[in-house]
Amino acid sequence: MMPNTSFSSVTDIIGTGLFAQSQRLSLIASNLANANSVTSTGGQPYRALEPVFQAVPGDTNDTNSASTVSLAGVVQSAAPPDLKYDPASPFANQDGYVAGSDVSVAQQMVDLIDATQSYQDQIAVLTQHEHLEVSMLQSFIA
Repeated sequence: MMPNTSFSSVTDIIGTGLFAQSQRLSLIASNLANANSVTSTGGQPYRALEPVFQAVPGDTNDTNSASTVSLAGVVQSAAPPDLKYDPASPFANQDGYVAGSDVSVAQQMVDLIDATQSYQDQIAVLTQHEHLEVSMLQSFIA
């Protein structure tokens, strides 16, 4: 049996989903902006930032209450830094390696496409929801 979700909870669900994807897109932008950064000897290279989402349960006393989503936190990637051999670089360590960001541009682009598609899907649901509300109101007027 499908839950009987109210119109206001539909917009709450979509709103939290849009906000979560917006935050994800911001992290992707930060990662892409720092993808080619390097660090000096002894410094820490940029680590990709990854969102951690969590489901927020609806009101347990209301059987029609649906879960929403929130950003539980942001974690740094555990991937090792990208080491490139460049002994002429002023950022090279004693072995001639330059430590760079662990950001995978290809993976970030995949994540960007996924986040953008999810955002578009949620906008489509919101648009359809608004059309249904207008149709319902017009049926009462007619």
